[in-house]
Amino acid sequence: MALRPVQVNIKALDSAAVGRFWAEALGWSAYSPGVTTYVGPVGGLVWPDPVLVGIDVVPVPEPKTAAKNRTHLDLATTSAAHQRELVERLQALGASPVDVGQGDVPWTVLADPEGNEFCVLEPREVYRDTGPIAAVVVDCADPRAMARFWGEALDWKLHEVTDDQASLRSAQGVGPYLEFLRTPDVKTVPDRVHLDLLPYPGDDKAAEVARLRALGATDLDLGQGDVPWTCLVDPDGHEFCVLALS
Repeated sequence: MALRPVQVNIKALDSAAVGRFWAEALGWSAYSPGVTTYVGPVGGLVWPDPVLVGIDVVPVPEPKTAAKNRTHLDLATTSAAHQRELVERLQALGASPVDVGQGDVPWTVLADPEGNEFCVLEPREVYRDTGPIAAVVVDCADPRAMARFWGEALDWKLHEVTDDQASLRSAQGVGPYLEFLRTPDVKTVPDRVHLDLLPYPGDDKAAEVARLRALGATDLDLGQGDVPWTCLVDPDGHEFCVLALS
């Protein structure tokens, strides 16, 4: 039994506009099959894809506060010129530079039109085959504990774990990494960005949710009411959802 990350959920006041931004940023397309705006590769809405991690932008009435998101995306580049060109293009699309205390680093920190931080990385060999999203990065207090929980929760392979960081990737070695970085920050507001997980065909969602609870996840009531997905919190306080197979 295991789950797979299938999308990064981003809350936005204007979900259509933020969805268009991310579609342009990643070279993908934005689809609106319902209330939310899904961002995925060009060619049609194929969800859930067993490998791809897409983006689902969900409309909410509350704007982002000044607090830094605890989860963000790192974008991959193939050369120094590509990094420069991508940063320029993203700023033309509405991204803005932000200072999160990064200092003098080789990557560029930007925010999307509603203030969600992300990084445009310098070329790194480890991300040469991830696609446009190099990694989904999560701030946490204890990367080793997160590696244990998420390693059990997912079928992804653990690539690195230290006191300061941990990384996992799909067992097939495709798509982005899931990375955990030690930070001193503590959670003060609900997560604006979180992961959505999905069972594999033939697996039982209720059994998977029960397994996550046994691993240390706790239930989360956001006022979601009677919905087909289940909202949970990992041991470090990050919200995530387990979706239902349709």
